[in-house]
Amino acid sequence: MVRLTAEQKQFYKDNGYILLKNLLSEKELSQVIDEYDKLFKRKNLETMENSWVGKNKDNRKSNSPYTVKGVHNLQHHHAVFGKLLYNDNILDALEDVMGTENILLHHTKAHFKPPEKGAAYPMHQDYHYFPYEKDSMVAVFLHLDAANPENGGLFVYPGSHKLGPQEDVGQRESNFHYVDQKKFPLEKATPVIAERGDIVIFSYLLVHGSSLNNSDRPRRMFLAQFASADDKPKGNQRQQPGYGLMVRGANLEKDAAISKRFE
Repeated sequence: MVRLTAEQKQFYKDNGYILLKNLLSEKELSQVIDEYDKLFKRKNLETMENSWVGKNKDNRKSNSPYTVKGVHNLQHHHAVFGKLLYNDNILDALEDVMGTENILLHHTKAHFKPPEKGAAYPMHQDYHYFPYEKDSMVAVFLHLDAANPENGGLFVYPGSHKLGPQEDVGQRESNFHYVDQKKFPLEKATPVIAERGDIVIFSYLLVHGSSLNNSDRPRRMFLAQFASADDKPKGNQRQQPGYGLMVRGANLEKDAAISKRFE
């Protein structure tokens, strides 16, 4: 059992993110990494599900060799990823951060930044991809490699979650969502220095992004996003397979809706 201390809870409240260590055993982490590598090897023989192509200095898509490859819904590819969603240490930390034991899955994904050509990702808020009424959404970002600015690590604006939703500049300019890069430049963001196996939990309102990977090391990550079961999505959102899976607690809203149908 891994419960957050009062100081850790306050750090998350103040900053919108927290870095946690040793939530997974070496055996669990090695299994995840092994199946991750096998999955990306299989996917590279096909068309990747999604990829981000780097932009030039004018923030326009270019023919840059820089890229980030991605796969969604990993729990549908191998059981080890589904098992990870029920890890008690991660769920204990989530419960402390979210203030509820009623936690449901929104989606999972993995990104791979290849050595020497891993694209940077502009500063953004996940809010713009899937807004919720109560802003309960959080991300669990598992580092499968040590990460820092040299190999395309995570950058954050501590406390930016308190600013609420920012202007979605990316919607105007592309198919991606990102905030004003002049207001939130990567150069002024705080790098998250992480070791292999470290987990960052952060609010979907936190402004975050990542740097180029110009190193000779990959940057592999697994990410799962969760919401409180009593929160509701705004608008007409396309739900990923596995959405709504209860990983802890009960969905009382769902219980009430089902009961009403059979009255």
